[in-house]
Amino acid sequence: MPEPGHTRLRYIDWLRGLACLGMIEVHAYDAWLNSSGRASTFFRESQFSGTLPAPLFMFLAGIAAALLVDRMRRKGAPANEIAARLIRRGAQIFGLGVLFRIQEYLLGLPKAPWTDLLRVDVLNMFGLSIAFMGILCWVARTRARSAIFAVAVAMAISLATPLLWTTWRPRWLPWFLESYINGVHIYGSPQPWLFPMFPWMAFAFAGLAAGFLLSSEWCAANPSRTMFLLAAAGVGLFALSTLFEALPVQVYPVQDYWHTSPDFFLARLGTLLVVLLGGYSWCRWGPGRAGFSPLAQLGQTSLLVYWLHTEFVYGRFSILTRHVQTIPTATLGVVVVCALMLLLSLARTRLKGRGAEILAGVGLLRSGLLRRAPRPATEG
Repeated sequence: MPEPGHTRLRYIDWLRGLACLGMIEVHAYDAWLNSSGRASTFFRESQFSGTLPAPLFMFLAGIAAALLVDRMRRKGAPANEIAARLIRRGAQIFGLGVLFRIQEYLLGLPKAPWTDLLRVDVLNMFGLSIAFMGILCWVARTRARSAIFAVAVAMAISLATPLLWTTWRPRWLPWFLESYINGVHIYGSPQPWLFPMFPWMAFAFAGLAAGFLLSSEWCAANPSRTMFLLAAAGVGLFALSTLFEALPVQVYPVQDYWHTSPDFFLARLGTLLVVLLGGYSWCRWGPGRAGFSPLAQLGQTSLLVYWLHTEFVYGRFSILTRHVQTIPTATLGVVVVCALMLLLSLARTRLKGRGAEILAGVGLLRSGLLRRAPRPATEG
């Protein structure tokens, strides 16, 4: 049975919205809960779910980039033009990351240290990933070669991460440059809460490979079967990760499963492939078939949600006093912030012209890579 028109890639927006929801939840409980709440099992489990949103955002950015590249190739666009478009978008998003850091610094004065201006944020990594994906697609001129190269780059990043965080640390670099490699910032050792290229960029290139697979003729003609096959591969990757971790052999001098291990990367990548099927199923056969989906709406304006929710949770405009709230109060705050983000998202998509850009804060929200993935030309 052919895929309904309204399902075409709607699940990409839905999954972005799911990542937005997880991001808000993790940040809100971290910012607002009091000491007893932070010592609870509830808080630990809420923060554990925070291991998914950032990889999911990066993975979906890779899929969106692949679909854009494939669409341009089908239209006969030269490789230089395709690469230039991705590199420009990457530069734009990287610039937004710089603007975001400046905004946070100014709003945090007089307490904010100047070093916060050079902190590696997820927007910086989005921008760099998209630019590097443009370079890869310039080197690899076909879909199959691009997918193979993307897999190779993702594997190389994952395998090098434990060493670049420990014995191969590029200590000769200034801290603000080394931080892009391993997230060291000013602390003398890599910080797992930052977003360096190793390992985060690996998720973007894994998504790029998945996106080229999804844009192939067979997959476009058999979308449901493709999703189930990808989910099965995800289960296999998770099992392989468990097997590798159980082996009585330590490959790296320093083993840190939860932050740098390639085994953990395989486990999260496998989870992402299963989540991809979940999002597709929800929008293909489940409630996501409805005309309006709050999660899909949030996903269409994920950059706006990321930018603004931070101020309502961590910033000067936080709707609750930080570090003094009980779990029920913080949960109510999560609901309020989610509702507020949904209203702002609706306003963003419904306003036209300059007013919408002012509301968004930046005109670059029109960028397709962070708003809506393009459709492959072959998808019916």
